[in-house]
Amino acid sequence: MAGPPIELVGVSLALDGTPVLKDLNLRVDAGQSLVVIGPSGCGKTVLLKTIIGIYEPDQGDIRVDGQPVSRLRGNEREEINRRFGMLFQKSGLFDSLLVWENIAFRMLQENTLNRSKARDLAIEKMALVGLHAREADLYPVELSGGMQKRVGIARAIASDPDVLLLDEPTAGLDPISSNLINDMILDVVERLGVTVLSVNSDMSGAAKTADTAAMLYDRHIIWSGPTSGMLDVDNAHVSQFVNSRAEGPIPTIVGV
Repeated sequence: MAGPPIELVGVSLALDGTPVLKDLNLRVDAGQSLVVIGPSGCGKTVLLKTIIGIYEPDQGDIRVDGQPVSRLRGNEREEINRRFGMLFQKSGLFDSLLVWENIAFRMLQENTLNRSKARDLAIEKMALVGLHAREADLYPVELSGGMQKRVGIARAIASDPDVLLLDEPTAGLDPISSNLINDMILDVVERLGVTVLSVNSDMSGAAKTADTAAMLYDRHIIWSGPTSGMLDVDNAHVSQFVNSRAEGPIPTIVGV
């Protein structure tokens, strides 16, 4: 019987000699929407990049459907990554490519579709995130921040993935745009029936788009539970973070 879509078991990782993740355990079940929260610089983005193979853990296993994938290379790794769609922080769009080329980037790189069919697919995905066909031939710089986020999500879902990884989907957006993006994420997830692992520093957005939260602090997961009860959790670190309090066990930077 296959295991969960994503599972990290005892994962440790150091970058340039600095420990970032240590003995980290995390499980995301099929159909679940789990958000990872935690202070800036605690390793949330690194966690997502480790899952998709940008970084290789020094110790431990990353498992997809119960199978260890951390040490896979070449075509085997590419096959695993086709199951994932990822929205990178700040959207990660290519400035020199048109909107539709950004969305269909994987298909164009792998030559799985010709340009005409790839453009048609991109426009189809654009419609799912509330973008119009007329925007397909624009460059990212010609779009607002909220529209760029939509393009990033359209690219993430272009290959009909089983799992969506979302890195700060509303970072840099005003509250109104953030609400629109969160509503759109909910709609897309419901339509596609995907499993979601996200990173979100916006607690209202985290509670809205995920059913479960896990807090990353001191290089490992210190708590997990339903997002509906985050504000009242009996954990000093979680309580301080989700309630945006300066006082508590998490150090604050004075004078910033």
